[in-house]
Amino acid sequence: MADDLEQQVAESISASNVATEGVCVSLSQASRLAEQLAAHLAPYIHVSAEECGSEDPPVHGYPLFYGPGLQNKFLARYVSLPNQNKIWTVTVSPELQDRTPLVMVHGFGGGVGLWILNMDSLSARRTLHTFDLLGFGRSSRPTFPRDPEGAEDEFVTSIETWRETMGIPTMILLGHSLGGFLATSYSIKYPDRVKHLILVDPWGFPLRPTDPSEIRAPPTWVKAVASVLGRSNPLAVLRVAGPWGPGLVQRFRPDFKRKFADFFEDDTISEYIYHCNAQNPSGETAFKAMMESFGWARRPMLERIHLIRKDVPITMIYGANTWIDTSTGKKVKLQRPDSYVRDMEIEGASHHVYADQPHIFNAVVEEICNSVD
Repeated sequence: MADDLEQQVAESISASNVATEGVCVSLSQASRLAEQLAAHLAPYIHVSAEECGSEDPPVHGYPLFYGPGLQNKFLARYVSLPNQNKIWTVTVSPELQDRTPLVMVHGFGGGVGLWILNMDSLSARRTLHTFDLLGFGRSSRPTFPRDPEGAEDEFVTSIETWRETMGIPTMILLGHSLGGFLATSYSIKYPDRVKHLILVDPWGFPLRPTDPSEIRAPPTWVKAVASVLGRSNPLAVLRVAGPWGPGLVQRFRPDFKRKFADFFEDDTISEYIYHCNAQNPSGETAFKAMMESFGWARRPMLERIHLIRKDVPITMIYGANTWIDTSTGKKVKLQRPDSYVRDMEIEGASHHVYADQPHIFNAVVEEICNSVD
C-alpha cells in the first residue's frame, strides 16, 4: 500500500512540475527546525548548553531590535513530563505574573511558530504560553491508543500534566481547530483550571449531516487530504514526497506564505509546516482515530458541550469565510442556556483566523482576556 501511495505521489509531482528546491533532512535535523524558525523570529538569541546542563538548552529571546520578530522576552524549552514525554513550549513575557496567563493550543499539523503574528500583542499585559501538542511539532511522538476516546484522553491528560509541571494554577485557554476540540474536552474534565474558554474555528463539533446538500464545500487542500485518508495518515503524502515536501506545502497552501508575508519574505513558513509533519506521524494517527472523516469527529463535541461546568464562560470565534460550520456557535448557546456563550465571525478571515486578520483577532482576544483580569 505504501509503495502504491509513493508511486501516486511521484506521478502527481511529475505531472504538476512541483518545484524541487526543498531540502531533505534527517529525522534529528527535522526535529530542530523550530530552532531555525526561532532564529528568524529573534536574531539575537542567547543559548548556553553548559549553563542548563542539557542537550536541549532553553532559548532565551530578548527585545534587542525593532524588526520582524518577537519584541517581548520569551523562553523556549522542552518541558519534561513524568512519563518521560517532552512538550516543546514557548513562554512570552514570563515576568508578567500578576494576571491570568493565556495558553494557546494549535490545530492539526501546526506548531507554536504559527502564532508568531499574535504572540507579542497578546503578551503585552500577561504571560502567554504556547506549546506543540503531544505527537506534533518538536514534542515527543508516543504511540497513542487507537480508539477515539483513548486518543482524545491521551491528548487531554498530556495538557493537564504539562500544566501541573509548569505550575499554572488557572488559565485562559484558547484552542484553534483540533486545539479547540481538545481545549473543550480539557475544560469538561478540568473546569477549575479554566477562567475562560476561547474556541477559534473549532473542529469536531457538529454531527455529520445525513443530507449531502447540508455539507459546506471544503477547500481544495482539504479535499486533497481527504483523498488519502482511507489509505494512510492525513499527511502521509508530505513524508513520501521527501525533498518535494516543502514544494507541496507551497503548492497546496500558497496562502500561508501570504499570511505571514510581513515576517518572512522567503519560504520559512512552508518549510516549517513541512518539517513539523515530516516525522513519525504520532499525532496524525491519533487524529485519524478521532475523526469520522476530515471534517467530523467520531465523538462530536456538540453532544458533550453541556458537560462543561456552567460557570465557565465560552467565546467562539469564526472566520466569516471558513469551511467550518459556523452555526455551531448558536447551537452551543442552545446547549448552555444558563451560561455565558458568545459567538462571533471576523470578516475577511477563513479557517486560520489568527493569521488572516491578526490585528482584529488580537484585539478580540485581548478584550476577552481583560474581562478576566
